[in-house]
Amino acid sequence: MLTADLVRPRLRKRGNRLEVELIHPDQRVYLKTAQDLIDLFQQQRGQSREAWETALEIYEGERTDYIIIRGLAKVLADAATFEMLDTPLIPAVVRREVFALGPVFNQPDLFHQNTCDQVLQAVAEKYQLEPDLIALALFADRPAEYRLMDTGPVWTPPSLIERYNLELARGVLYWASELRIEIHDTYKDFWRYLKLFKLMFLAAPKTEGGYQVVLDGPISPFVQATLRYGRQFAAFLPALFLCQHWQMQADVRYDHETLRYHLDDQTALTSHFTRSAAFDSQLEADFAAEFEEKFGEARGQWHLQREDEVILLGNTVMLPDFSIIHKKDGRRALIEIVGFWHPEYLRRKIEKVRAAQRRNLILLVYEGVNLTAEKLGTIPGEVLYFKNKPVLKDVMELVKQVAE
Repeated sequence: MLTADLVRPRLRKRGNRLEVELIHPDQRVYLKTAQDLIDLFQQQRGQSREAWETALEIYEGERTDYIIIRGLAKVLADAATFEMLDTPLIPAVVRREVFALGPVFNQPDLFHQNTCDQVLQAVAEKYQLEPDLIALALFADRPAEYRLMDTGPVWTPPSLIERYNLELARGVLYWASELRIEIHDTYKDFWRYLKLFKLMFLAAPKTEGGYQVVLDGPISPFVQATLRYGRQFAAFLPALFLCQHWQMQADVRYDHETLRYHLDDQTALTSHFTRSAAFDSQLEADFAAEFEEKFGEARGQWHLQREDEVILLGNTVMLPDFSIIHKKDGRRALIEIVGFWHPEYLRRKIEKVRAAQRRNLILLVYEGVNLTAEKLGTIPGEVLYFKNKPVLKDVMELVKQVAE
């Protein structure tokens, strides 16, 4: 992500709102700048990070928009791979040998008889290596000497600008104390990334559909502001751009006052995060395909939805695999397929099912897992075992019984 000093100069106050000044993707000057930086970065392959930063400084020259140039360059460098050179001696060992011979200069004087070249030669002879290898190993473990080994994605000027704009948008959240999010789809990825970035949340369903989710941070009048948790907010933000219908309001501390920062599904940004697969298992995919074949569209009174309801369980959630909904009266039953054998997975799954306390939840259990009827006796919903795959006729009979 961008550092704070590359984000803050791009912030603008508009009344009680805070906005970030993005680059228009069609601006010719920055399309050219982006292409120049891509080409310059490619030329640095195999060179040190310090060499890249020097080349970047030369490119900046007297340009006054250096904040944008450095931001674009940071995106390039963050997506690339810099590695320490493989040296014949550990750099710390080389430094110990070299520094033991005392301070040296390029030209000897009365108090410093040895030159730099002579010291490197002496250490090289001790280890039977070339002096150039000793010089190369001396500071090879310092980040500035790491070499650019992989330049990362194949960037184009528009894609680089697009990613830079996303980094600016998420960087605003470094100073956020609270995020209020309305979300109406893509629940699985949303909560997956909440868990990944260890964010605390409070969630509640909305009467018109979807969920209101509040993410809290530690910044308050009684706590010294810190970027640490705000960076978690920022790290999470691209997950929202995986959703189709959402909006976010954030309280951001800016120049000793709290301003509103707003983003929604109309914001012209895209996520680089990975979407979940349509189905977690072949069992689920086959179940959905069979339902579509037998009940799809005008063939029945019920339709199938994938992970469209979230069951809130305190500090965690449960997303049933499917909802089966009556087309006329809206009655629904929830379907959870248990076909994975790992004991810890099964334990967590059953704990969530018990905590959910949903009588309209149908558990479809593969006979090969160690879940006997006695173990599932306290589950309020229905349990249906299957040998190879769930029998859709039996499932629909239960759906009609428990749907509410």
